Amino acid sequence: MARRNFKVLYVSGEVSPFVRISALADFMASFPQALEEEGFEARIMMPKYGTINDRKFRLHDVLRLSDIEVNLRDKTELLHVKVTALPSSKIQTYFLYNEKYFKRNGLFTDMQNGGDQKSNTEKVIFFNVGVLETLQRLGWKPDIIHCHDWYAGMIPLLLKTVYASNSFFSDIKTVLTIHNVYRQGVLPFKVFQKLLPEEVSSALHRSGDDVNMLYTGVENADLLTTTSRLYADEIVRNGEDAYGLGRVVEERKETFHGILNGIDTRQWNPSTDKLIKKRYGTDRMDGKMDNKKALLEEAGLPLTEGRPLVGVVMGFDRFQGAELLKESLERLVELDLQLIICGSGDKEYEKYFQEFAAAHPEHVAVLTDYADTLLHLMIAGLDILLMPGRIEACGMLQMFAMSYGTIPVAYAGGGIVETIDEVSAESGSGFLFHDYSAEAFIGKLQEAVECYDDDERWQPLVLEAMGRDFAWKSSAEEYDQLYRKLLGE
Repeated sequence: MARRNFKVLYVSGEVSPFVRISALADFMASFPQALEEEGFEARIMMPKYGTINDRKFRLHDVLRLSDIEVNLRDKTELLHVKVTALPSSKIQTYFLYNEKYFKRNGLFTDMQNGGDQKSNTEKVIFFNVGVLETLQRLGWKPDIIHCHDWYAGMIPLLLKTVYASNSFFSDIKTVLTIHNVYRQGVLPFKVFQKLLPEEVSSALHRSGDDVNMLYTGVENADLLTTTSRLYADEIVRNGEDAYGLGRVVEERKETFHGILNGIDTRQWNPSTDKLIKKRYGTDRMDGKMDNKKALLEEAGLPLTEGRPLVGVVMGFDRFQGAELLKESLERLVELDLQLIICGSGDKEYEKYFQEFAAAHPEHVAVLTDYADTLLHLMIAGLDILLMPGRIEACGMLQMFAMSYGTIPVAYAGGGIVETIDEVSAESGSGFLFHDYSAEAFIGKLQEAVECYDDDERWQPLVLEAMGRDFAWKSSAEEYDQLYRKLLGE
């Protein structure tokens, strides 16, 4: 019997190249395409933030998707939808827009990151309800709604409560993927209580006066996944130390699966990449130096022959390693290297990094632009990529880096261990530090710099890293099996 081509809606707060906050955006840029190649029909919904340039990404209005009513408890708001295709694919991506909530540039934040919590809570409620209302107006019924992180954590609960009697939503299954266990969408309950029916607000997961959006999603989704097997094991094993999620995940461990990320090897291939200065491959590596020169120029750093160019692409918060980097900077610049810090986030970290760069203009630069072109140039132009994050489900930066001959130095956690072969005397593709400390971090970076200085060791390492296969194929097949089992095929 022929297999059905099921429909899957992916819901996320970030999708590259439209908006990038974390590695989730990179995941969303390629994962839906990989599943389409397995025979699924994929579509995406995300918010239309004020930062998204309609002209650049060719967003256009859809007349039949305008003035959609989103009924909240004490008011009705209107939703408008713009659409474009995900770059390098034909996957329809819908942008949900309301001027009141999304005209400003601010993205979703939770209590851990500060911000205006009342308006942020209103925004996330509007988005979650708006996804379901948009589906009805669109008339496209997915077999699965695949939610990503806390941004979409209320959708499984809405389907079990206020939308349960609506025949349009009958038999739709839900999947929730945890990308960032420490970002949980902790928001004030009183706003949910004001805007949602009692049957929804009373079923939200609460801790004191706050709602936990990610926990709510974990409790109500039909299937749970995360982006590596080891990270899944860590969440279950660490219990309450897993930022409070360990117990509920352990209770649902039969439905919880760790599946390693892949990357889109069409978009992330140095021999075909149109966003870098000069293309190159294992048989013609001279182009990597051209990208290094272009990146140094972009960062305002001088070219110094024989000095390694090291970089980090991160959110400026303690989870992604900003504190460890801050502690390490003085000793790091003593290694006679050049450093580019690319990222944004906590303004205190940003200020510190910029002041440090100003004091070391020959060695350090800070770039706060996450544009796709810069990200590609960073990956191609660096010699060494630093990944100081303490918590990394899997990430994709290290896979991008190795594919471009940029060697990662990373903390040995979660999916990092599954994707980087630790350098030994004979082989390897990257350097791992196992003790989360400045001493271990600097020590491992020093090993990498010493290897860089030894061309007989460095060049084989670069070529071995570039030979790794990180394509989505095997991971997409695992999701294919999970989806079909969930749908009873």
